[in-house]
Amino acid sequence: MNTKRVVVKVGTNVLTNKDNRILGPVLRELVRQISVLNERDIEVILVSSGSAIAGKEILGETSIKDPAIRRQVYSSVGQPRMMRHYYSLFHDYGMRCAQVLATKRDFDIGKHRENMINCYEGLLSEGITPIANEDDATSLTMSMFSDNDELASLVSELLDVDRLIILSDTDGLYTGHPDDENSKQLKEVKVDADVEQYVMASDKKEGEGRGGMASKLKIAKGTAQKNIQTYIANGKRANVIVDIIDNKDVGTKFIH
Repeated sequence: MNTKRVVVKVGTNVLTNKDNRILGPVLRELVRQISVLNERDIEVILVSSGSAIAGKEILGETSIKDPAIRRQVYSSVGQPRMMRHYYSLFHDYGMRCAQVLATKRDFDIGKHRENMINCYEGLLSEGITPIANEDDATSLTMSMFSDNDELASLVSELLDVDRLIILSDTDGLYTGHPDDENSKQLKEVKVDADVEQYVMASDKKEGEGRGGMASKLKIAKGTAQKNIQTYIANGKRANVIVDIIDNKDVGTKFIH
């Protein structure tokens, strides 16, 4: 298929190591791949997690007991730090990036939604890569996105993209635990296929991120249902985004 616009969602567990430290080389490889797509005139919207971890790296443990407030504080401190990383990496590759923060309310039909579309389309028309994240500082707990997978799906629909690529720390959806030698990776899943049974077996503990495989499967199916090809793939695998765009046999593809 001819891809002109793609959303790439990268999870906290891709951007961090086992000690929850942000991995510079992973960020660089991510931006390098976006630059490759940029050269091909493919527009990329990046949905990036990691701000809470980036904030925690600086602040360490805090005395704040309320988990919602703690998350707001970590994210508020970490957000500019993540953007500084991205800003400098995009600059290295001769590109520009911008931050677009959103709450769930912004996707409701009406002026907020139109305003957000105008912002994204304006940035893309200037060749600027939008980097989307939840506005943790102002999001109400009861109306937060379940995780950034949901945000990525909503952005994909909002901007009528051709593909959504969800980068995780596993190679895709398996029939069992990824480390089990009897497990097989599913290469292609139709939205009506009953694969939920595999998720409990394949879900591994995912560091500090909010979205596990069950959430990814639900979002991937829901997005594919809207005729947006969706992939779950390993974000730590070199060239993974470009390989998916080149239709190589990578990750698990979800189709209508």
